[in-house]
Amino acid sequence: MSPPVDPVRTDRSLPGHTDVVIIGGGIIGVSTALFLAEKGLKVALCEKGEIGAEQSSRNWGWCRTMGRDIKEVPLALESLKIWRTLNLRLNRETGYRQAGIMYLCQNDREIAAQESWLEQASQFQVRSRVLRGAALDAILPGASARFKGGLYTPTDGRAEPEKAAPAIAEAARALGVTILTNCAVRGLDMQGGVVAGVVTERGCIACGAVVLAGGAWSRLFCGNEGFDLPQLKVLGSVFRTAPLVGGPDITAAGSVFALRKRLDGGYTIARRNANEATLTPDHFRLLSDFLPKLWSSRGEIRLRLGRRTWEEIRTRRHWSMDDVTPFEATRILDPEPNARTLFDAEHTLSRMFPVFKDMEIVQSWAGLMDVTPDAVPVIDRVDRIPGFHIATGFSGHGFGIGPGAGRLMADIVAGDRPIVDPSPYRLKRFSRAV
Repeated sequence: MSPPVDPVRTDRSLPGHTDVVIIGGGIIGVSTALFLAEKGLKVALCEKGEIGAEQSSRNWGWCRTMGRDIKEVPLALESLKIWRTLNLRLNRETGYRQAGIMYLCQNDREIAAQESWLEQASQFQVRSRVLRGAALDAILPGASARFKGGLYTPTDGRAEPEKAAPAIAEAARALGVTILTNCAVRGLDMQGGVVAGVVTERGCIACGAVVLAGGAWSRLFCGNEGFDLPQLKVLGSVFRTAPLVGGPDITAAGSVFALRKRLDGGYTIARRNANEATLTPDHFRLLSDFLPKLWSSRGEIRLRLGRRTWEEIRTRRHWSMDDVTPFEATRILDPEPNARTLFDAEHTLSRMFPVFKDMEIVQSWAGLMDVTPDAVPVIDRVDRIPGFHIATGFSGHGFGIGPGAGRLMADIVAGDRPIVDPSPYRLKRFSRAV
């Protein structure tokens, strides 16, 4: 069952011409639209379903620097700067609150792993620190009875996934961005070897630049355009509770659970380190690319056969601009959550913190994350298709770093000085896509 998402008004008519077309109305796409509009560019955003209805509303709602791949830390820091200003900047509620995040550790090995990350990240002046004993209990009362320590970052925060992308989209609309929902882009309009526009199910839009922020759909779109983007889908399951009195305000995770307090007083809860990958033909096509990551993460990712296996076998991989595309056949990805995974999170959390023993589960859902072989996103122009750009492969990190990623993508499209060094996010690091 899809989580509730704030509605966004749609524009009824397609513009004949615009500077930039963005494909995808998740948090990356709407953030890119916002920052391009602030730069004075004319923008149209096309979303095949509804704004924020896929992974952008199905994630945990964490906005963190802590534990990020070191390549992502600068972008995460810039994103947090933006998150802290968004409610005022947009004059809308994103749910962002700087409440701090903690990774709880049950043994010396887990503490050593967090200390190792902290040593690497110290070059960026992150404000994380390891807590033990009374210092740990001061932040999360009673934690020291079951945990040996925790890595705590007071400057990290949380936001509401069902609110954030819609709020950013409405602010972009107020700046003149055309928002087109239930309007799938079928492909690129190429003239003279360069992008001249896009072909949508409702007609053509001429433009000089296109940004694909298609999340889990990006590989399929790129394949029809003739290049092989290495990206797979990973399923994450989540549930939310009714308002709960006396629960922690801080966002926290142990080895088996993750929790975030919501604006309504309930909690969003998931099982940590238990994502699921349903085997598809792409897993075999991309085996050599992903094998190192699959091996290093073998305790965190569960491979299985399932309904999605057969759905992807049946999904068309190539089409013409006159065809009804897979993007129109499935407006919103709404996979089934894994009940066993969620039970593990519920059971462990109730055992660790008695306040959760009486929690009432209101709803559960799942989402498909777009994952790259190194779990670092691609935010870059596509040199082989002049005028085409992609921002995808956020590997479950897209919500937290979404505003910064949108700003970086806007900088690249506009030819401005980038907010952070873009080299870690270059497409050329994957040889098959160059």
